[in-house]
Amino acid sequence: MAFLTDEKLLIVGAGGAIGSNMAQTALMLGLTPNICLYDIYGPGVNGVAEEMYHCAFEGANITWTTDPEVAFSGASYIISSGGAPRKEGMTREDLLKGNCQIAAEFGDLIKKYCPEVKHVVVIFNPADVTALTALIHSGLKPNQLTSLAALDSTRLQEAIAAACGVQQCKVKNARTYGGHGEAMAVFASKITVDGKPLAEFNISDEKWAEIKHDTVQGGSKIIKLRGRSSFQSPAYQSVKMIEAAMGGAPFTWPAGCYVNCDKCGLKNVFMAMPTTIDSTGVHFTAPEGTAEEMAALQASYEHLCKMREEIITLGIIPAVEDWKKENPNL
Repeated sequence: MAFLTDEKLLIVGAGGAIGSNMAQTALMLGLTPNICLYDIYGPGVNGVAEEMYHCAFEGANITWTTDPEVAFSGASYIISSGGAPRKEGMTREDLLKGNCQIAAEFGDLIKKYCPEVKHVVVIFNPADVTALTALIHSGLKPNQLTSLAALDSTRLQEAIAAACGVQQCKVKNARTYGGHGEAMAVFASKITVDGKPLAEFNISDEKWAEIKHDTVQGGSKIIKLRGRSSFQSPAYQSVKMIEAAMGGAPFTWPAGCYVNCDKCGLKNVFMAMPTTIDSTGVHFTAPEGTAEEMAALQASYEHLCKMREEIITLGIIPAVEDWKKENPNL
């Protein structure tokens, strides 16, 4: 089997459902034969490794460990789902303190054992602030670390496709920006459906409110339907993100990235933007939309700033003016 690279891919939280799906997806896509599965729960990660062995992927070199030094040392690429999952009735923000503490430890491990890592994807909620925390603690450059935000846009794409009665791939430019949470900003003004502007489909205000609700609450819907947080879609999208960083096809769905942009008035936050991930890292441009869309983005940004201040107050990250002491690349 031909692989994209032979460099080490570390999957953190590999004993869980998302982690195990990431391992299988990475091998099925032929990213690298050298995959290390890491989790603090030994029986779970051992079981995932056994499952991968039983798949008999040609040329695979799958290892597993509960030792962070073994896991992180020599890693060129990392995807982490190593936080607590969301349960029914919880918002992403409800996970703030515990998962940001995990993110701080995660960043510290990167700085200690694999400071030469090329790209890191963080997918545990609330992803905007867990990723920010990991970036500050890791010492990495901003273009080297991204968070999963694409699911909000793919959920918007699905909801519009259903409303217009078309195949999902016929919906283009369905995008959400800002926070990966209850305050995300939905951008619809550039959407086309089967080549036609969305406005031509005359979606009622009531239906549009339903579409926005289904987009924002897409993760909650999965929990209600399946009795657990989603795992297949975040696993697939995060592996596609790391594939792009490895030199595969660029990833063009919105990704969470570090934003400190005077031009767009968004500073010192991690948020979903119009992005491209490729072998040189993540690159973003300023969102463009209607006055209403830009106002929603500003509100989302302000919500993220409040969450940032909360983890500063908790002592998980330092005050903004002290970030450079922790990470000179910021």
